[in-house]
Amino acid sequence: MSTVEGPLEAPRREPAAPVRPPEVRPAAPRGRRRGRWVLGGLVVLVLGTAALTLAGLPDASPLAKENPSTTALIEQRASEAREAGHKPRRRQQWVPLSAVSKPAVDAVLISEDASFYLHDGVDTVELARAVGQAVEQGRLGRGASTLTQQLAKNLWLSTDRSLTRKLKELVLAHRLEEALTKQRILTLYLNVVEWGNGVYGIEAAAREHFGVSASQLSVAQGAVLAAMLPSPRKRSPSSGSRALWKHAHHVVDALRLYKRISPAQAESAHAEVDRLLGRAPADDGGADDADDDGT
Repeated sequence: MSTVEGPLEAPRREPAAPVRPPEVRPAAPRGRRRGRWVLGGLVVLVLGTAALTLAGLPDASPLAKENPSTTALIEQRASEAREAGHKPRRRQQWVPLSAVSKPAVDAVLISEDASFYLHDGVDTVELARAVGQAVEQGRLGRGASTLTQQLAKNLWLSTDRSLTRKLKELVLAHRLEEALTKQRILTLYLNVVEWGNGVYGIEAAAREHFGVSASQLSVAQGAVLAAMLPSPRKRSPSSGSRALWKHAHHVVDALRLYKRISPAQAESAHAEVDRLLGRAPADDGGADDADDDGT
């Protein structure tokens, strides 16, 4: 039986939406367009200048076998002395790492860069923290600099705290880590770092401040030298600096905490620090805790 179906109805079409004419936006004012070109040009100029600046930075590979005859910091201090009408002073004696007492090496590492053997020249955690503090305080501090960064700055850069110098420092620190072993970086650092007026390197520092060679430095003497590094020209053992006294005792405590020395050695070192610096010098306001010598 067949079924007769009715005629099919054409599907209903919704009425088409009216076509809107294309929106014509008014042209940006001529002054605004000019400003965009200027801004774009400045960005290109800055990036180009940065690229050229970084491309001209020195190669670190010769330092694998050669000791530098001088450093940027040594030359800067000599220039400052001449400008002040003084004869530049330089005390420096190169020694291998094996000729430095282990407690003194440990004191410097714990004080300046406890993660030295764990990073590749830049401590990213400390750097991020320092950048946050710089944004809050409006100036760059010293705290984020690893030992490798400090070496790069001493060897090739100035002591100013500009962002350009910091960028160079980061690049050069990476080059040092790529070209040299950790032991070589540490050896270079210990031989060029500033330890007082015209005093460079740990051998000269040991003889200048304690009358001994670097190989004979005691735990306490090593702690005092390490505590000098944030402000080496202000924090001499004879300066009466309370900041130096506090930091030296802190370094001794850190050596014990990291099990580099025994509790008995720590107790003896604390007593020796007091003999070397005097017991609890008068409070100097802590000014040199925050204001280092730019090294």
